[in-house]
Amino acid sequence: MQIHSDYHMHSKYSGDSKNELEAIVQRAVELGLKEIAITDHGPKHDGYGIKKTDYWLIRKEIDLLKEKYPQISILLGIEANILGTEGMIDLDEDMRALCDWVNAGYHFGSNLRHDLKIHFFNLLSKYSKYFYEKAKALNTKAMVNAMTNNDINMITHPGAKGPIDIHEVASVASQTHTMLEINNSHGHLTVAEIEIAKNYGVKFAMCSDAHKIEKIGLVPKSIERALAAGLTVEDIYNAFK
Repeated sequence: MQIHSDYHMHSKYSGDSKNELEAIVQRAVELGLKEIAITDHGPKHDGYGIKKTDYWLIRKEIDLLKEKYPQISILLGIEANILGTEGMIDLDEDMRALCDWVNAGYHFGSNLRHDLKIHFFNLLSKYSKYFYEKAKALNTKAMVNAMTNNDINMITHPGAKGPIDIHEVASVASQTHTMLEINNSHGHLTVAEIEIAKNYGVKFAMCSDAHKIEKIGLVPKSIERALAAGLTVEDIYNAFK
């Protein structure tokens, strides 16, 4: 099993990566990828969020790179932050007009103004069943509402940053035609989560979540978990048919 495209990676515009956009494209071309989405952290991430004003610069640079490298489809994406439990993400109308691909995910400690309560319960979820169940309920509500209220291509690393009810998340993902990521870097979806989610007819994508050039397009751990869960290429959006 191999992938032909990668829809989760970060550039120098995210605070946790130093990758130049053209270097990303060159690496993807070297690997023979057909399509990539460059998906930096949304602007409300307190630590690594892009500056909203930079989004115009990324758009312009990608448009120039598309002309220079016509052999690959280059998408301007975002890894929006799921904020609070009511389904808000940090992608406003101005940015959405520039955007080709929308990922959304929960990141622990990303925005204390919106998520302090969620962060609190996720932090303590390792130490108490009560806190675990409370965190799971909050995380699930946030993810479900985000999918219901927004046009999202893919939920990134569901369950990696805090427990979720995979049954409920998968059910809504199927209804809203939102893909769930099998993330190579974070271990989620797990084999058990994939096995549950596939019963709801979910479409999956295996992505690198690359913060370094050499990680782009590499998903061996994702493939291992997908195969262990019994997925076929028909289940995976970016696998070769």
